[in-house]
Amino acid sequence: MKELQGQEIDLREQVIQAAVRYYEAVHKNKNEKYTPGDHISYAGRVFDEKEMTNLIDSSLDFWLTTGRYSKQFEKNFAEFLGVRFCSLTNSGSSANLLAFMALTSPKLGERRIKRGDEVITVAASFPTTVAPAIQYGAIPVFLDIDIPTYNMDVTFLEKALSEKTKAVMIAHSLGNPFDLQTIKDFCDKYNLWLIEDNCDALGSKYKINNEWKYTGTIGHIGTSSFYPPHHMTMGEGGAVYTNDPQLKMIIESFRDWGRDCWCPSGKDNTCCRRFNQSFGELPFGYDHKYVYSHFGYNLKVTDMQAAIGVAQIEKLPIFIESRKNNWAKIKNSLKDFTDVFILPEATPNSDPSWFGFTLTVKADAPFSRDELVQFLEGREIQTRMFFAGNLIKHPCFDEMRSLGEGYRVVGNLTNTDLIMNQSLWLGVYPGLTIEMINYMIDSIITFVKDKQSMRV
Repeated sequence: MKELQGQEIDLREQVIQAAVRYYEAVHKNKNEKYTPGDHISYAGRVFDEKEMTNLIDSSLDFWLTTGRYSKQFEKNFAEFLGVRFCSLTNSGSSANLLAFMALTSPKLGERRIKRGDEVITVAASFPTTVAPAIQYGAIPVFLDIDIPTYNMDVTFLEKALSEKTKAVMIAHSLGNPFDLQTIKDFCDKYNLWLIEDNCDALGSKYKINNEWKYTGTIGHIGTSSFYPPHHMTMGEGGAVYTNDPQLKMIIESFRDWGRDCWCPSGKDNTCCRRFNQSFGELPFGYDHKYVYSHFGYNLKVTDMQAAIGVAQIEKLPIFIESRKNNWAKIKNSLKDFTDVFILPEATPNSDPSWFGFTLTVKADAPFSRDELVQFLEGREIQTRMFFAGNLIKHPCFDEMRSLGEGYRVVGNLTNTDLIMNQSLWLGVYPGLTIEMINYMIDSIITFVKDKQSMRV
């Protein structure tokens, strides 16, 4: 047996070292080959041999579902954020689904969200921030945004409140924290749940009650995405985090088929009461592993994904600083062009970990947003719209609009429509070299000056 164990260790090491050599030969110096005119992505994964060796190490275990790396990641990620509990899932969208559905649990009594209850949010959003509420049968209440922070205009909060309001669920836009002090105070005042969609803002900080905290940790539940464009990646993956032990248990119940049992994957009888409890109308002693307290899903992550995440989280502080520096360089380089652009601003009392750099073309500029997009894309500089722009104008809302039900709008969504028509954003991710950043900036300046000269 000892001989077999020794052989296994040697073989594993050989495979891992082969992966290191492959990384060095194929991936290591890719960005160093950049020349102006090559394609510049708005985002992408940044990794080294550590991610590949973790991935290979996990695959050799052939424990294909949640396992040792998942447990390690949940511990490390919770420690990074300063929260008590982290629950891994298979995507950021699943994280939002779990965060919302947890608040519908009968275990929460009168505070649970029921069908027909209202959830305050914004229409300038990614769809899966809002989709869980709609799919469940709750009513989203859409508020406008503020420019240049691109976050909820909190002056509409009191107008949005009704006797059916149960929660506020919104994202920190492109890494810029929303006004957490005002929104948290509002939720506390009216006993509302607060879900922070933190998928685009991992590492952002906000000063609330004179204390700096990471976004995602101030509300009742926070969510993250580990899709490749995000601050760190597992390929696919997400996380839900909270300081509330009851919410943690409910989140993991919905994630793990809706089961009542909380045993880790591959473990039995952690509670030591597996066959001597009573649930619902089941016979006494029915196997607790097959008792279901919610109509749940299977949204677990694989251990191979988590293995990549364990390596990525070690790089997260460097990734965050790189994003901040890239954003600041673009902002500083375009500061003389406020006659044609509305440049983004950080929310007061915040320290953003930026996801992208937003440009809003002014109405009287000698060019349109679409003209600038076409120019940049023609130069192989990838651009993105401000997510859905105005979500309620998308085809998925056609039936709801025609029926005149299923959602409410407070105000006119003026700024939401403005960013739908006049805004775009550019990448600031850590994979961008200084040459890439300079090419992006020079391209924008060249375009603006050419258009200005044509007007004269």
